[in-house]
Amino acid sequence: MAVTFQDYYEVLGVGRDADAKQIKAAYRKLARKWHPDLHPPDKKEEVEEKFKRINEAYEVLRDAKKRERYDRLGERWRDGDDFQAPPDMEGFHFHTAGDAGSDFGDGFSSFFDMLFGQQRAQRSRQNHRQIRGQDVESVIDLTLEEAYQGVTKPIRVATSSVCAACGGSGMSKEGFCPACAGTGSGRGEKTLEVKIPAGVQDGGRIRLKGQGGAGLMGGASGDLFLKVRLKPHPVFRLRGRDLESDVRVYPDQAVLGGQVTVPTLDGPVRLTIPPQSHAGRRLRLRGKGWPSKGEQRGDQYVRIVVDIPDAVTEQEREMYRQLQEYRQRGSDSS
Repeated sequence: MAVTFQDYYEVLGVGRDADAKQIKAAYRKLARKWHPDLHPPDKKEEVEEKFKRINEAYEVLRDAKKRERYDRLGERWRDGDDFQAPPDMEGFHFHTAGDAGSDFGDGFSSFFDMLFGQQRAQRSRQNHRQIRGQDVESVIDLTLEEAYQGVTKPIRVATSSVCAACGGSGMSKEGFCPACAGTGSGRGEKTLEVKIPAGVQDGGRIRLKGQGGAGLMGGASGDLFLKVRLKPHPVFRLRGRDLESDVRVYPDQAVLGGQVTVPTLDGPVRLTIPPQSHAGRRLRLRGKGWPSKGEQRGDQYVRIVVDIPDAVTEQEREMYRQLQEYRQRGSDSS
């Protein structure tokens, strides 16, 4: 009887001379890529079928006896859809998926069933290839104050858990577990309380061990990495370990000097404005910048912005007029 030939080497993307290490590496890569939990629902059937074929190919090529039996087909693998087992292959048992004698139902292809149908390749959870779950990355938005002080925040994350129907094995008596399509996991959602350490930087990553994708075939879960994204702040700008801010001073303060109150992340402080301070000059508040584990705390740099008062009295206006006339007389005399 003719069945569709399955080129297991092509499925895994390896050469026919690939060693066990190469086959295992190819399988792990493809199993993660085509895990049904990582694809949208509208691709469900296509992805599950691909995932089954990958598992079938690895089931054969990982086992030295099965692989040797498969390789005995020799050049007949080129027959494709016209493949028929050669008459001299003793010990082969012919079944098609769904036959009473088939051990795999709709799980493996009829080609696999034809070659190995009598081997009772029931795979328990213990002999599955354990694959560590995929690491997952997400973004967490923080205010500058939250990142500076540290905070505990609840976040909602999508999860994958062990399939209750098959206990995470991905298999049932009839073949692949119909509840999870052979993945061994189901999907859900949970809330995590995430502790944000003080001084985390924009773009920094926080690792939550074991909170990533569920492992395949009983493997350990991956990790969840939260990438920190700092929200823009109306007052401060973070530059490495230093903070930048602006302070508004009046012309008389810029010329004569004085003291002004400026905000810091620790609260307001008094800052001395030196005489003859031009617009754009930066004054340093030592140790008022960003904390850094194992390093000295950064500084805060305050940039002077010269401005006029929002309201000017008539007396003040007259004084500005006199100052203007004085400057004009000095300019004319020179």
